[in-house]
Amino acid sequence: MSTSTQGRRRPASAPVSDRLKSERRLGWLLAGPAFAVMLLVTMYPIIQALFDSLFSYRLTAPDDREFIGLQNYWTVLTDGVFWKDLWVTLLITVVTVAVELVLGFALALVMHSAIKQLRGLLRTVILVPYGIITVVSAFAWFYAFDINTGYVNSWFAWLPVIGPDFNWFGQSWSALLVIMASEIWKTTPFISLLLLSGLAQVPNELGEAAKVDGAGWWERMVKVTIPSMKAAIMVAVVFRALDAFRIFDNIYIMTNGQYGTESLSLLAYRTSITRLEIGLGSAISVILFICVLLIAVVAIKGFKVDLTGRKG
Repeated sequence: MSTSTQGRRRPASAPVSDRLKSERRLGWLLAGPAFAVMLLVTMYPIIQALFDSLFSYRLTAPDDREFIGLQNYWTVLTDGVFWKDLWVTLLITVVTVAVELVLGFALALVMHSAIKQLRGLLRTVILVPYGIITVVSAFAWFYAFDINTGYVNSWFAWLPVIGPDFNWFGQSWSALLVIMASEIWKTTPFISLLLLSGLAQVPNELGEAAKVDGAGWWERMVKVTIPSMKAAIMVAVVFRALDAFRIFDNIYIMTNGQYGTESLSLLAYRTSITRLEIGLGSAISVILFICVLLIAVVAIKGFKVDLTGRKG
């Protein structure tokens, strides 16, 4: 073995104490049953969908099930509708997560810097949209922008494009704009809460030292605060991206996938429930699951954050 290779060898890890082993054992005993139930509830639908995706299977003819291997996946991946819906899903995911990250960080700064007497009130007010059920929120946004029952047109009638008869859900760009706005309004508080926990972990000493060295507010924010809360940002982006990629409720209620607003989740629903093509619908669901896994892996690898900390 070369000297350079020996130089890069990791130092031996410290032995694990008996107390730490006991705490780990207790943790598994307490969380093990819940973990087993969650794993069973989560894995069974995935395995069932993977199994059904290998068959030509319609719910109206359950006895005509025929094994066709990967033919359903080939049918889905060669269909232009799938790629169009994938683009819509990616667009919604990227735009909403990016905007929510900026707004959520701003709200987190406000809550973090507020005086102690107002922190509880601010957090309660900011978290109100996140506490509303998604279906209720989607119906509220739909009725606000609907051409018959909405009041938004009267607010923005002074704009060149907007008028009393402007139909927000009559074309792709405006419908997607409302859908993404409703998503941003609903889930930005979730991002702000995660980022607030990250701000609480930033040592005040680092900011004070940078201030003494002459760094301005923006420089301290870019070089001290944001790098110190990298783990919280990664968790917020991963959690929100996985949720946004599976968007269903808002699209189903506002447009039902019309005018080029259909997402992959809605496509899987229509294929399985409306057309009763269980095999094809299961294949779309499996592909959706793989896409979610890829998003998680890419995000975690991209941020390069070690969440485990030191061993033990």
